[in-house]
Order: sequence, then structure tokens, then C-alpha cells
Amino acid sequence: MTKNIEEIDKNLAVSSQAKDIDAKYFDVREEPFSVYGLYDYKNQSEFKRLPEEIAKNTNDGVAHLYLCTAGGRVRFSTDSPYVLIKAKLNHIYRSSHMTLANSAGFDLYVDNPLDNTSRYHRAFIPPYKMEEGYVSVIKFTDKKKRYITINFPSYSGVSELYVGIAPDATLGEGLKYRDTLPVVYYGSSITQGGCASRPGNIYQNIISRRMNMDYINLGFSGSGKGEDVIAEYMATLPMSAFVSDYDHNAPTPEHLEATHLKLYKTIRKSNPTLPYIMISKYDLDSDYDVNIIRRDIIADTYRYARSTGDKNVYFIDGAGIFRGPYEDMCTVDGCHPNDIGFALLADAIGAELKRAFSQNLL
Repeated sequence: MTKNIEEIDKNLAVSSQAKDIDAKYFDVREEPFSVYGLYDYKNQSEFKRLPEEIAKNTNDGVAHLYLCTAGGRVRFSTDSPYVLIKAKLNHIYRSSHMTLANSAGFDLYVDNPLDNTSRYHRAFIPPYKMEEGYVSVIKFTDKKKRYITINFPSYSGVSELYVGIAPDATLGEGLKYRDTLPVVYYGSSITQGGCASRPGNIYQNIISRRMNMDYINLGFSGSGKGEDVIAEYMATLPMSAFVSDYDHNAPTPEHLEATHLKLYKTIRKSNPTLPYIMISKYDLDSDYDVNIIRRDIIADTYRYARSTGDKNVYFIDGAGIFRGPYEDMCTVDGCHPNDIGFALLADAIGAELKRAFSQNLL
């Protein structure tokens, strides 16, 4: 009889309960916690990325995926020698392409108040057969005050999240991001975070840690298509920059041509001086002749913007991102990035954001 791998290698075993650990739990919707990247989180019964009426009127995919918590983060501080989470999930997306640690897991970073850097510590990895949520614990080697960031899952929905600490531990506010508005990212499954190994490795989280900046993830797997409803909503969001990365989800070059410039104009009308970054496909070789046409459409939007006097628009040729010694190691399936791919995306997009902000003296 074949054994489960957990029976052979105990290091791969995951328990659904944090047994024999005494803890007091706190709802992250309450003070002193701060939740970032999620819509009106204190007043919603489920964590979500969009208002329901916007999601339902965009397309069927967005109507489901807006409840995925991609880009959600909670920050706090504690001197507890361990941190637990008790998460209730309202739906769990499982995929052959990505780990459950990314689609339904949380991971924890320790933030440094001296230089605003964040360092990965451990992941709250969900049990494979869990149904509606789980309890998990991460331990430290000593008891001292730490500033914590916990990243939400990229591909599942969370209705409740509680943080547990030792009964005698203190609980306080987390570190704040730099004093500027969040970056808004719009796009596809890649933008949403598929297929990183865990949430902290999606490119927006990498950039956020490097630049100490808040952000909003509006990537919708297979469903970022640039419709008027979502474009007009995004134009109303307070933001420091907008990143358009939906080439992969425009079903045809004709659709891309019909929506790409229009999306730019919609965002630009409400945000005349906003840094606007547009990106073409990274996997150009997947259908080279068609993807060259798509890239030209995006470049045409950029050229149009520049011709009208817009000096705060930026174009990233995605074909150049997965290049170099690791170019055949960047994806899971020829399209969706693994952690190497996401690191390279963070390098490219982060560099362009820094360029934009330096020119705008942010």
C-alpha cells in the first residue's frame, strides 16, 4: 500500500490545528490591526477587492474572483513568541499549476522599523484536505517586540481572519507604508499572483517591500479585459501610479485594440498627471506573430499618449523581461511565472515605477 508523503517525510506534514498552544485571538478588522489592499474591509462580511456591483457588472470571471484576496495584507506588532492565524475561507481555488500555499495560504514577514525593510520568516501552510479554513502557528526563537506583515492568499476567499498571540503578550500597531497613495495594478492571472509559490512572492508584494509602498491588486485570472465598468471604477481610485498589464486576457488583438487606448484615456481623464505604466506580454514566443501585433497595439497607445504631450506614461516591452540565463526557468507552463519569473517582473516593473516616481519627485 502506497503511503502519503507526510507519512514518509514528517517535514511535509501539515496539521489543521495548533495543538496545545494557549492563545488569545483578535479579529484583524479591529484596532490595532491595519488591513491593506482590500475594499472597505471593516464593513464587509467577506474580504473583497471590489464593490459587489462593480464586480457583478464587469464579467462573470470578475464576479467570482473579486472575492479572492490577492494583494491583501494585515500589519501589526507583538512581542508574542508565536503568532497563530484562524482563517475561515468561503471558497478555495485549487489548481494543478500552483501551490496551495499560494492559492489558500498566508505568509509572514518581519518588518524592520529602522530601514522599513521586510524579511520573510515562515508561511502558514494550509492542510491539503481542509474544507472551510484552518488554524496554523508560526513560532519565533524568543519573546521580543516584532512588527509583522501577513499576506493574504492569492486565489481563495477569506470571510474571517483572527490573529492569535500568547495570553501575556502585547499587541500594537504595525509599521506604516511611505506616505503616498497606493499603486493600482490591473491585469490577468499573472497580476493576481498565479503561479507564485506563496503570496509574498507575487511581483507586487516584492515591489511593495522594496519600495515600502502600499498597493491594490486588481488582477483577475482570465478576466482582465478592460471593460468600461472596471475602467471607470479604477479611474476613481486614489492612487500614486497605475499599471496596465492585461495583454494576456484580451481575447483577440481586435479586442485589445478596442479597449487599450480607451482604458488609458479613461484613467488619464480623471488622473491627468498620474504615472501610467503599460506592459505587453512576457511570453512573446507562445504565438510570436500574433503577439507582435498585440505588442504594437500597446506601443501605439504609448506613442499616442506621448504625441499628445503626456510625459508621464511608460511602456515596458514584456518580451525582454524573461531573458538571460534563467529564461527557460521563469514559468510553470510557458506563461504563468514561478518565483524566478515574479522576481524578474518585480525588477522590471519596480525599476519603471522608480523612474516614474523620481521624475515626479514622489
